[in-house]
Amino acid sequence: MALQWLILSYVVAAEVAIAIILTFPYPMLLKKRIVSLVSLILNPAASVVAFSGFQLLDIYWKNEHRLMCSSEVCTTTERDRYEKSIYKAQRNVVLCAAGILLYWCIFRICKYHKDLERLEELEKRCKDE
Repeated sequence: MALQWLILSYVVAAEVAIAIILTFPYPMLLKKRIVSLVSLILNPAASVVAFSGFQLLDIYWKNEHRLMCSSEVCTTTERDRYEKSIYKAQRNVVLCAAGILLYWCIFRICKYHKDLERLEELEKRCKDE
């Protein structure tokens, strides 16, 4: 079960690195190449959104069907196990939300750079005429 969270954490770390690389000020030629490379990666990487959404639904279902340990009948180890599972679920929700949000940010940054490039090209054509 932990493999899916390990993979998702690596994907989120890669998304953070890509977002940082996209926001650095580079020369225009290098920036265009980086944006085009990341844009090619974005289509297959869209599966991160579906995977994170599925994991969020799984966390919700497990939370709804989790055994409550709030009475005095529970032992301390059972209560500790219950609290630990709650903390893990909260951490995993933050990880899934970060994956979705970072994908959206990277998508919007690439779209912004493409629109900017298109407008610069249009402006250049208008000046030439």
